[in-house]
Amino acid sequence: MSSTRIALCGLILLTYPAHLIAQSGQAKAFTGLTLIDGTDRPPVANATIVVRDGRVVAAGLGTGVRIPPGAERIALDGKFVMPGLINAHGHVNAPGDLRTYAAYGVTTVFSLGGEPAEVFASRAEQSSSALDRARVFVSGPVLTPRTAEEASSQVAGIAAQKADIVKIRVDDNLGSAQKMPPEIYRVVIDEAHKLGLRVAAHLFYLADAKSLLDAKVDLIAHSVRDADVDAELLSRLKASGVCYVPTLMREVSTFVYESTPEFFSDPLFLAHANAEWVAMGKDTTRQRGVRGSSSAQRYKVALEVASRNVKRLADAGVPIAMGTDTGPTGRFQGYFELMELELMSKAGLTPKQVLASATREAARCMKLDRDLGTLEPGKWADFVAVDANPLTNISNVRRISSVWIAGNKVPR
Repeated sequence: MSSTRIALCGLILLTYPAHLIAQSGQAKAFTGLTLIDGTDRPPVANATIVVRDGRVVAAGLGTGVRIPPGAERIALDGKFVMPGLINAHGHVNAPGDLRTYAAYGVTTVFSLGGEPAEVFASRAEQSSSALDRARVFVSGPVLTPRTAEEASSQVAGIAAQKADIVKIRVDDNLGSAQKMPPEIYRVVIDEAHKLGLRVAAHLFYLADAKSLLDAKVDLIAHSVRDADVDAELLSRLKASGVCYVPTLMREVSTFVYESTPEFFSDPLFLAHANAEWVAMGKDTTRQRGVRGSSSAQRYKVALEVASRNVKRLADAGVPIAMGTDTGPTGRFQGYFELMELELMSKAGLTPKQVLASATREAARCMKLDRDLGTLEPGKWADFVAVDANPLTNISNVRRISSVWIAGNKVPR
């Protein structure tokens, strides 16, 4: 990168209102880093990030960023700093899960279903400059109405809970269950929109994706996995702006425990893994059951289809938001997100595309981009410092040196 381009990056990042500097708390200055700010600007070497009251005040070339007098200086020499990862489809079962996610660099989780009251309470407490665990947004119960009346009532219940989004399932679990019919989910979507709520849909089939788009669904929360996406769906998704969440690791979780996975020996995994789930994954009786499961074998094929589809969608310009469906038993929060990024890269996305899907694009898709997704003045100072450049090799996201939320170091 030329020095001219680096200098321009530093200047551009400083063209924000000066009043951001005049805030109440003590400033922190993170120095000596290479800044990957999450925008389309190239990385900035020898950069500085100034944070006050949990938010970015300035970020750019160190020689162009003024460090306020008395600021605490934190050297991140030689580290690559990127925005914290955003999971557009996870599940948070208890407040402690937010620390597990954060330990792996996942600084925000959109939990799509089943959150208890304590997680709603965690959401209410996260607009704090003292925060040091992942942020969470919630959908409440996954809706299962059987009639139009139930659909209206259940949506009203979600609105009363002040959830961030409505979640529905349109899937027959490989023919073992009854799908929610279109006449019901159309009511859910219409009622949600009347109340100012968006709707995320769990799905499997190409035909259902098209029907849900007809009904004006707001988020495709899983991959199309029964068939390759066609030109019609590509065109309609791109025209609608509806975002697509691949959740490739969801497929992996259905068959990976037919034997003891290699990642069970990874120190990074073991540092925060749920010990009970690990023991279950090693159980030979359970492994034998997975090997004999016809659905596990179907989901192996589904992963191949999903991987082709995310590549084709990304190439067509459809907005992709990283998600994993972590949280249910055996779907390890935080670590699976890092594996998801690698699977997206294996599917053919560039490291830049993959990282964008987990930062800027995920924030935009989930309507969080006013505060999150990039490291720009005014946004929360949620970021990850890694030892090597993730834009060179996305697997470098595993090389976590430290995680910061609202400018506070996450205990790891």
